[in-house]
Amino acid sequence: MRREIAQFLTYLAQERNASDLTIKAYREDLFGLVDWLEATHGRVPHPDSLTPQDLRAFQSALQQAEYARATISRKLASLRSFYKFAMREGIANSNPAKPLRNPRRQRKLPHVLTNDEVGRLLLTPPANETSGLRDRAILETMYSAGLRVSELVGLRDGDVDADEQIVRVRGKGRKERIAPLGSYAIKAIHQYEQRRIRAPKTESLGRQAPVFVNRFGNILTTRSVGRMLEKYIGLAQLDSRTSPHTLRHSFATHLLDRGADIRSVQELLGHKSLATTQIYTHVSATNLRRVYEQAHPRAHIG
Repeated sequence: MRREIAQFLTYLAQERNASDLTIKAYREDLFGLVDWLEATHGRVPHPDSLTPQDLRAFQSALQQAEYARATISRKLASLRSFYKFAMREGIANSNPAKPLRNPRRQRKLPHVLTNDEVGRLLLTPPANETSGLRDRAILETMYSAGLRVSELVGLRDGDVDADEQIVRVRGKGRKERIAPLGSYAIKAIHQYEQRRIRAPKTESLGRQAPVFVNRFGNILTTRSVGRMLEKYIGLAQLDSRTSPHTLRHSFATHLLDRGADIRSVQELLGHKSLATTQIYTHVSATNLRRVYEQAHPRAHIG
């Protein structure tokens, strides 16, 4: 089974152009099954000999090990994808993962910042230092366009059109989308560019050079952005639940709070499914309810 999984991962990389993170997740999920089979059965059978009962036992083991429901669902999705490939390649005659049902997911509303909290965070980086100008430009851009951190660090000079106030974003699965940039973000990027120093290696890339660089002039990592945000969250005295993704959550919720169409928000976020975006309608409704209860004279008795 290890050989067949290796074939599948090669297919993802070469034919589906899957990202490194996606391939890493599939590898962990599929070889997790292999390790379990070896530990429980003492051998690893051929993919075609596995049954739905075998995989239900694997799912049960994951639940007993207290894996998160979302993690179990992802692992089952990885198995279904692997077996679709295996059937197409003649490795297996059926998909034993198809009958398996995902565990019900607990709906957990994402943490979002208020308008005032976002404003406080965006003003925290010092404007008299190059690093501060960069950090403010990063925060403004993430909030203005609703970017994931991976999308932000992947921005190149040629992706930003200051005249049209738009940015080309490479999202999950390397799908591209065009996102608008607000005037505050455009101004912050421009101010940073006036002071930015890039290493010769990155400078030589021309329009493909990264927009945001570290103090050595090289491309930033997602972890660097995460550490930077952690610092400013503390300085702005924000809720400890605030993360880099919180700006994306806040972007979507604030748009819906102000009457934006949910399908437009879906496009702006680059969500493949509308169901993924609908979580923000629940956050928006919760916010409206809180405002109502605070402001309406007959919201409470007594």
